[in-house]
Amino acid sequence: MNKLQGKIEAKTARIAVIGLGYVGLPLAVDFAMAGFHVVGLDKDPARAAEVDAGRNYIPDVSDADMVAVAKDGRLTGTTDVAVLREVDAICICVPTPLSKTKDPDVSFILHATDAVQQHLHAPQLICLESTTYPGTTRELVLPRLQETGLTVGEDFFLAFSPERIDPGNAQFKLKNTPKVIGGTTPACISLTSALYGHIVNTVVPVSSTEAAEMVKLLENTFRSVNIGLVNEMAIMAQKLGLDVWEVIQAAATKPYGFMPFYPGPGLGGHCIPVDPHYLAWKLKTLNYRARFIELAGEINAAMPDHVVELVAAGLNQHTKSVKGSRILVLGLSYKKDIDDVRESPALDIITLLEARGAAVTWHDPYVAAYPTTPAPAKLPELTSAALQVADCVVIVTDHSTYDWATVVQHAPLVIDTRNATQHADAPPGRVLKL
Repeated sequence: MNKLQGKIEAKTARIAVIGLGYVGLPLAVDFAMAGFHVVGLDKDPARAAEVDAGRNYIPDVSDADMVAVAKDGRLTGTTDVAVLREVDAICICVPTPLSKTKDPDVSFILHATDAVQQHLHAPQLICLESTTYPGTTRELVLPRLQETGLTVGEDFFLAFSPERIDPGNAQFKLKNTPKVIGGTTPACISLTSALYGHIVNTVVPVSSTEAAEMVKLLENTFRSVNIGLVNEMAIMAQKLGLDVWEVIQAAATKPYGFMPFYPGPGLGGHCIPVDPHYLAWKLKTLNYRARFIELAGEINAAMPDHVVELVAAGLNQHTKSVKGSRILVLGLSYKKDIDDVRESPALDIITLLEARGAAVTWHDPYVAAYPTTPAPAKLPELTSAALQVADCVVIVTDHSTYDWATVVQHAPLVIDTRNATQHADAPPGRVLKL
């Protein structure tokens, strides 16, 4: 431990980051910017080559930083797992999706762990960052590493530190977001805290890897449940003839006991639609039903259907049906000002509209191509003429680059799922809000 601790303190420790996506690449760049030599390991040769050449592909990473760390050799990219035998610390940042039955798919974690096991040596630090259910680190990762005959807390050091990346967040980045760390032993917590202390302002140690795993699930379950609540409020407000956005804004003036959440067309991204199901699955193994998680999941998953019903109601007011109507969807990414379409509700809304016979086109200044085939046509440029010929425009993602005044001026009908048009001077009856 003392040898590895000395390397970490002196920044001579070599670090490997497995997985170079939205979590792994920012982490690798920040370690390299702090003075460490980092190798990024990814199974995608194209991605590894981009990193090795210093070409950035993640919006939250500075192009200048990427060039700088690649130019002086502090960050390299590779697909060769053999590099793991040469490093002192390994951060695992691989995907943890759900299966079709909404069970955890930890296969990426297991593949990464097996690669680490093949090249594990003393002393070496391994930290898992991928969101997963409580018990994964101790029950799945630790036994595989112990098969080498090395001892945890003495020969190798195993920890879990949940990623807290929020794509597109200009205020909170890796450095100023507190880093929760749970270790398999006290020595594991100490070493991992020392390592991350070089790139984050605040380290928050917790008693175990299970506690750290639970932290991330609580954070996103909290958001999922509250979004589910406010989405149901939006449906109830519509039935009561009320503006849910006005109600939320007024409630938010209360200086205590209320935190505003906002409705939307459905959940997107890798975290909120996925993470609570990891916790619910774990509790099923303990014969407990996570009812809040299940109910919130049902409500949030049904929001794309609700949006399509709003489209149908709006077109009906114009004596038109969904079938045969030209519908333009604005925004394909799951949140504003990013290019990430993972789990985006826009994809479900488009699928549902096409199933009803609508002729759908889409526009998104951040997204180059539709993620599946066959794909609906992309509008190359959002013009006044394009808005005018659409029977209905559906605002799914409220990108800052859109001119909402122009949208409501030229589109005959607008379905606004984000309250994006609240300050636009729309003609009466032109806009229907969620």
